Amino acid sequence: MAKGGYRGGPMGGGINANMIKQAQKMQQDMLKMQEEMETKEYEATVGGGMVKAVVNGKHTVLSVEIKPEAVDPDDVEMLQDMVVAAVNEAMRKAESEANASMSKLTGSLNLGSLGGLF
Repeated sequence: MAKGGYRGGPMGGGINANMIKQAQKMQQDMLKMQEEMETKEYEATVGGGMVKAVVNGKHTVLSVEIKPEAVDPDDVEMLQDMVVAAVNEAMRKAESEANASMSKLTGSLNLGSLGGLF
């Protein structure tokens, strides 16, 4: 090794202060976004509004509403399928919004300034 020791990587001197500030701001923004997403509610209805499911950003089912006319003792399987479909669609909505928010957050970064590391 050269006299004086290691002086940084491929960027010749390491990470600059602007990059550190940018990373810290992104971390703060991510935490804020995560907190907001966890408290939001997402709902989906299926079967022409016969079954409605509501979930939160933590992927917890908050409620399931079933209209009385959806209950057919001779076709319980259809009701079960509608409940599953409503819950899954509400979960997809929550996940989709989380992904869109994350893309918006990370899309504002100039990752090219990191010297080709990504």
